[in-house]
Amino acid sequence: ASTLMETMVATVLIVVVFMMASLILNSLFSTKIKIQMNPLLNHLNELEYLYSHNKLSLPYFEEWEEWQLSVGPEGKVYIEETNGTDSESRIDQIEFYAPN
Repeated sequence: ASTLMETMVATVLIVVVFMMASLILNSLFSTKIKIQMNPLLNHLNELEYLYSHNKLSLPYFEEWEEWQLSVGPEGKVYIEETNGTDSESRIDQIEFYAPN
């Protein structure tokens, strides 16, 4: 009976160690992604400010770092990632607030 108990305790300890390692790695990767997106989000906030104060001539096109940004006349922002040679690119769409 003691061998069975030792095996159960060892199994639980191994599962807990792997679970903790998985949580730590997940936290590290998500933090890295958030840090990489902050400059883009700051730049989008700047564009939104310029748009809301009618300082942005529309349509607006810009290549910023590895991103292609475009703002249509209706205030919709299209973001396309141009990093690498992938034929597949991710396109996101954000809508700015209309100027007062």
